[in-house]
Amino acid sequence: MTTDEYTRLMRANQANWDARTPVHLASRFYGLDQDLDPDRWFADFEWEDLGELSGRDVLHLQCHLGTETLAFARRGARAVGLDFSEASVAAATGIAEKAGVDVTYVQANVYDAVSSLEGRQFDVVYTGKGALCYLPDLARWADVVAQLLRPGGLLYVVEFHPLLNSLGPKPAPGEGPELLLRHDYLGGGGPVHRDATHTYTDGPAVEGATDSYEWMHGMDEVLNALTGAGLAVRRLRESDELPWQRWPRMVRTPSGWWRLPEPRIPLLYGLLAAR
Repeated sequence: MTTDEYTRLMRANQANWDARTPVHLASRFYGLDQDLDPDRWFADFEWEDLGELSGRDVLHLQCHLGTETLAFARRGARAVGLDFSEASVAAATGIAEKAGVDVTYVQANVYDAVSSLEGRQFDVVYTGKGALCYLPDLARWADVVAQLLRPGGLLYVVEFHPLLNSLGPKPAPGEGPELLLRHDYLGGGGPVHRDATHTYTDGPAVEGATDSYEWMHGMDEVLNALTGAGLAVRRLRESDELPWQRWPRMVRTPSGWWRLPEPRIPLLYGLLAAR
């Protein structure tokens, strides 16, 4: 991909997320009109893997509205959220202020995070749940993460499993109950153009910029990018639960999340790596 093409696609995504933000703020999906509960976006195993966060510096990359970033601050971390959308950063700042939680938000492309954060390093870098698909170059991303981490620091990626992405993270119009492979599992096929007039939330159509571009990344690509950047993979988990009801026949679990009664397939993964 040429530099000009990369810039065009990333600018299109940035404009789309700016346009999504007011829709997401009003959406029942995020529930911002109710009691704010950032913990509901986390699986129990995430807190087990992350350990004690009090007094630690935690960076949340591609944080959008910061609904998960707040959870780190509430656990005593010095939390920073970074996102390329100006509208998202403004909204996240307002949500944190309303909640009385101390979080710093920075607007920047994830690839520019090192310079935008002025070389600051962190004990934990967290990212995921729909973030990596918007990055065309995982090797470059992993190099950025390695620079953001202190020696011994931890990266925690909690992402939608490539199998879920192959099935389609959002039902297609007229989709039946069958689970069908609709998209590539493996990456390397170049950008996939999406019509983001309607996003993964409820609510009205997005106004303005509706073009979105995503890149498929298989598990091997993620692992090889991290090890290539000198990070040591410590743990990999696969989970059959999601924080929302992707298919109507999903059932609620004791955790409050959702799983398919059958077949049991991975829908989410958690990857812990260390510098």
